[in-house]
Amino acid sequence: MEQAATQPMAKDIAPAKGKLGVMMPGMGAVATTMIAGVEAVRRGMAKPVGSMAEMGTIRLGKRTEDHSPLIKDFVPLAKLDDLVFTGWDIFGGNLFDAAKTASVLDREQLEEMRPFLEGIEPMPAAFDQRYVKRLDPKKIKTGKNKCDLANQIRNDIAEFKSKTDRQVMIWTGSTEIFLKEKAVHQTLAAFEKGLVEDDEDIAPSMLYAWACLKEGVPFINGAPNLTCDIPALRDLSKQAGAPIAGKDFKTGQTFIKTVLAPALKVRYLGLNGWYSTNILGNRDGEVLDDPDNFKTKEESKLGVLEYILQPDKHPDLYGDIFHKVRINYYPPRGDNKEGWDNIDLFGWMGYPMQLKVDFLCRDSILAAPLALDLCLFMDLAARTPSLKHLGIQEWLSFYFKAPDAAPGIHPEHDLFIQSMKLKNTLRHIMGEDLITHLGLEYYSE
Repeated sequence: MEQAATQPMAKDIAPAKGKLGVMMPGMGAVATTMIAGVEAVRRGMAKPVGSMAEMGTIRLGKRTEDHSPLIKDFVPLAKLDDLVFTGWDIFGGNLFDAAKTASVLDREQLEEMRPFLEGIEPMPAAFDQRYVKRLDPKKIKTGKNKCDLANQIRNDIAEFKSKTDRQVMIWTGSTEIFLKEKAVHQTLAAFEKGLVEDDEDIAPSMLYAWACLKEGVPFINGAPNLTCDIPALRDLSKQAGAPIAGKDFKTGQTFIKTVLAPALKVRYLGLNGWYSTNILGNRDGEVLDDPDNFKTKEESKLGVLEYILQPDKHPDLYGDIFHKVRINYYPPRGDNKEGWDNIDLFGWMGYPMQLKVDFLCRDSILAAPLALDLCLFMDLAARTPSLKHLGIQEWLSFYFKAPDAAPGIHPEHDLFIQSMKLKNTLRHIMGEDLITHLGLEYYSE
């Protein structure tokens, strides 16, 4: 921790040598779309659109110097050619079968990558239907208790580690039922005792996170589940030097919300209400059709406005907002989600106005590059001495609906502040000056 307070040097970051193994619990729409997309980019069939790590630039020095290299040329990220994939799933079959079922990508496009996708077959998953009621598993692990299942996952990880040089794990599985922090989550000793005792407050995603961190591998939570954001696993992350980040990929409606809400706030325009509804027909929509699972997602989505608008500091503008979020399962749409927002705002002298947004998006197409970026950046964090023992990687909040942050610190939700935090962290670890955008130096004599 003392090292984190000193000025980092680029030379301290370990190089990205060899193969980076990407492990994905839940190899459905998001996982298959990301993996197929990486392979398409490697073959020259597509560009990595939506990936900051692959397509983004970063300004260094003054504007007048016009020095903005690609991020991937500035920091030592793993090359896409060096990515190797594995994971776990409850439905069996290979990734070509899974991608066909997900119906995100065109069949003709999938056929071109069929041999590659058929060569990846998920391992049986640790799954408990009590936490995801709408899914009927076909291929799962069995064990005498949760400790047994978690150790089976550790064995899977160890086997994969023998075939790759570095690893990351990213949860791309379904949203679990809503859980609150309990005594079993407070210390590592209590948590590991709970594994043996089959504690009902330890969900399957926590088994993966524990196994992953025990193996010294970074863990990313792409769903709104209570997973690695508990004291026991935060402590384990720091001890193991295995970074953690989460939670819940910020893809469609919430992405737009974190753009519009800061705009209203910075102009001091008031807000009476914000109604958000989605229609979604993929497996995620089916899972979220259950009220217990939707509660987990709802908590993730509702927190955004409160943190951005700070009603306690601006009671006249945001002290009495009616904020409603709905997700409706509508099978005909498949992965093509529609997010509709009605925003009732007011301006000068209290005069009312409205803003309406209809975002017809593709859920997994938006999520896939986020998942890729997180894998690449978390691998970088694990190789960076000033980051790897911090536990939570708050600088990656850009990618999440409900970003993890240190206890007692409210998370940052403003997309533009998140972007600045991410890029300044990259500048910091490389020993470059941070960008403040003050700009007075251009006008001094």
